[in-house]
Amino acid sequence: MPVRWIASGTTYANSFVYGNILVDAGVPPMAVEPYAGAIETIVITHAHYDHIAHLREIARICGDPTICIHEADAPGLVDDTRSLAMLFGARSPGIVPDTILHDGDRIGSLRVIHTPGHTPGGICLYDPEAKLLFSGDTVFTGGSFGRYDFPGGDRTALAASIERLSTLEVAGLYPGHGEPVAHDGGRHIAAAREALRYYG
Repeated sequence: MPVRWIASGTTYANSFVYGNILVDAGVPPMAVEPYAGAIETIVITHAHYDHIAHLREIARICGDPTICIHEADAPGLVDDTRSLAMLFGARSPGIVPDTILHDGDRIGSLRVIHTPGHTPGGICLYDPEAKLLFSGDTVFTGGSFGRYDFPGGDRTALAASIERLSTLEVAGLYPGHGEPVAHDGGRHIAAAREALRYYG
């Protein structure tokens, strides 16, 4: 099953379409519209505003899909402080999720991995058969990782999360910012682990 990358531009976060699932909702709704008829579920990797900015509008054009987020980040969908919406001169979308996620839950072929550190309820989504990982802002290509100096961030938790991801077999790595890679994603995760260990 192919991954469709909807690039973020410079301000907001990437989105990805994977089968009937949309990962994150910061991109303009018009960018999602070509896939709207197929999208049944929207999964939010964490509740920072750049990942949820257009959630309400995207949900509308997709015909009321199921909205999913980890329990620890769900308040950010309605709380401007938790979402950091004020940094963007905006407001949270004001949406109550349909499904509260926990570590180990399944969404289609994707397994939810709770990866706190950037936010308390950050998650990654892993397809073990396809060996691909949607990593949100936990880890990026090029060996970088999410900031932990925002409210709710935790360097120790982030290091543990990246250590956990490093045990997975990852070919495709699809991060919340920057360009994804279709091969050797595990090398990027290993580089981020080492960078955080020594320079973070």
